[in-house]
Amino acid sequence: MVKHVITPKPTNNNAILKFESSHFLTRNESFEFNNIDEAKPSPLAQQLFYLPFVKKIYISGNFIAVERYDIVEWSDVQQEVAEQIETYLNTGSAVVETTSAENTSKKVPITVYAESTPNPSVLKFVANKKLVTSSHEFTSIDDTSYSPMAKALFHFPFVKGVFLDENYVSITKYDMAEWSDITLELREFIRAYIEDSKTIINENAEQAKLKTTSALDKTYEALDDTSKEIVNILEEYVKPAVASDGGNIEFQSYDAETKTVSVLLQGACSGCPSSTFTLKSGIENMLREMMKGRVETVEAING
Repeated sequence: MVKHVITPKPTNNNAILKFESSHFLTRNESFEFNNIDEAKPSPLAQQLFYLPFVKKIYISGNFIAVERYDIVEWSDVQQEVAEQIETYLNTGSAVVETTSAENTSKKVPITVYAESTPNPSVLKFVANKKLVTSSHEFTSIDDTSYSPMAKALFHFPFVKGVFLDENYVSITKYDMAEWSDITLELREFIRAYIEDSKTIINENAEQAKLKTTSALDKTYEALDDTSKEIVNILEEYVKPAVASDGGNIEFQSYDAETKTVSVLLQGACSGCPSSTFTLKSGIENMLREMMKGRVETVEAING
């Protein structure tokens, strides 16, 4: 059984705090619960609603976001909530039970909230619904032939790049615009787009087919044993952390002679001022330690 470690993370909304897990909680769905009755499919959410300050709960990917009433400050209660979530998860109990047709078919209202990232040029817009099954990065409108949503976002003059992952959109802006002036407009556009069930990714496009589970599995199986180990370490220990910051890391290659690993940085990680430090002090050290004698250097390619 995996051991969950819960870390509280602030969001742009002072009333909402994210509780990130070191492991994924859901992989294919996102959930929103507005009260204890709606939370029947999730014993964990029901448990949290017994706390008098809990107003709303979102569960998606590797985090639980909790919105509070103004009767408390997060600084006073966040440790208590983190410990409660961590204790529950480490019993191995289900986060959300979706066996009932009523639970799975219920329409969930679309909510989108903005979250800062370590990259000042990138903002992450998190939805309470699964958007895509794999990550996609677009650095210009020319790349968006198979993503109507990304193409539409590039029609905003201040949008420089778009990165889509499981339940969020990371937007890179040009320096001419300030987030305080454009965040509301982008958030509402993304929320309305999702709510109208418009196409996000054309799954029949060749570019999208390259990102299907079967295609990715085939690519993985073609790797040598050392490369597979590196991919597994990145998936387990690195990807959840960079995803929470609105980015992504993808294995590119391994050179056994020079003991060098090349990775692709995407979304908020691409061009981020702190990404080089994270790469060297975090990822490189981790791979050196876990793969003694086989990895010495990690090099990054910005997406």
